[in-house]
Amino acid sequence: MRLSIACMLTASAILTSGAQAQDAIADFYRGKQLTMVVGSSSGGGYDLYARLVARFMSKHIPGAPNVIVQNMPGAGGNTSAAFVANVAPKDGTIIGAPQAGSLVDQLVSVNAAQVKHDARTLNYLGSANSEVFTCLVKSDSPIKSFDDIFTREVIFGSSGGTTRDMPMALKNLLGAKIRFVQGYAGTREVGMAMETGEVQGLCGMGWTSIQSQRPDWFEKKIVRVLVQESMAGDPDLNKQGVPLSVSYTKDAEKLQMFELLYSQGVFTRPFFVAAGVPKERVEALRSAFMKAMSDPQAIAEAERQRLVITAISGADLEALVRKLYTIPKPVIDKLKAALEGD
Repeated sequence: MRLSIACMLTASAILTSGAQAQDAIADFYRGKQLTMVVGSSSGGGYDLYARLVARFMSKHIPGAPNVIVQNMPGAGGNTSAAFVANVAPKDGTIIGAPQAGSLVDQLVSVNAAQVKHDARTLNYLGSANSEVFTCLVKSDSPIKSFDDIFTREVIFGSSGGTTRDMPMALKNLLGAKIRFVQGYAGTREVGMAMETGEVQGLCGMGWTSIQSQRPDWFEKKIVRVLVQESMAGDPDLNKQGVPLSVSYTKDAEKLQMFELLYSQGVFTRPFFVAAGVPKERVEALRSAFMKAMSDPQAIAEAERQRLVITAISGADLEALVRKLYTIPKPVIDKLKAALEGD
């Protein structure tokens, strides 16, 4: 009997402690305004997903704080990531929504010295979407298939991040004839440049993002998809016969390099808070993120915007990032060398 009473008292203490912790989190967040800092310009895929997450995450955070979105493009998402990691308050009121490449750029980026954050130390809330990256060109381009890219030069627009690194890998690992026009603020601006004829195409953009942002491109057959930058591909594109870039090499080491580069497709829309944010707030935000991603209203809104939600948890994302940082250095160095150049 004494043991039972002791167990009951212990259980009661745990429940009380948990309720008090939730109350403390709610008290902290109630009436506050959280800022979600997006590492790209307004109107692009990262921006659309961030605004969706911000809207529905708000009601699942204890205390129901308001969540606003702030765009901070630059350096392929690394400008925003560094701001959240190093400059912004570390109290759980600032959430980073960088480009996926900012999680691996300190490994492979040719501008790794400009990466001012350590992806291994961040507190990940999760990722809203997984993507198959693609290359596409305007339908009136002389490039009619991916095979043509080895004999005819194609001009791609780039906003940095995957829109530079992925086509650069095609150029230096497979021998594709690619030239870049760089410096665009985001994929939205690259798309506008395609429409005006300033560039011929875009590479390193997610398939679902293209469909959601520019459905008219496919309805009016303005563009064609050349290749999938993925290890497995998208089921719909596979059915259409769009080739995988990795099918153009049998070199085991190159395939390993592509696998590292394309891992960004698994966590295409990452969200995080800085190291130093109290653990209980991190857990509350992780929980709110996953609840938002399964919220029926969020799913309906995503469908309306032609956004695809394939969420992974903060814990799973953290484990994946840490695993990437254990890849042998020789492989990383060779991929990094392949991403260098013009």
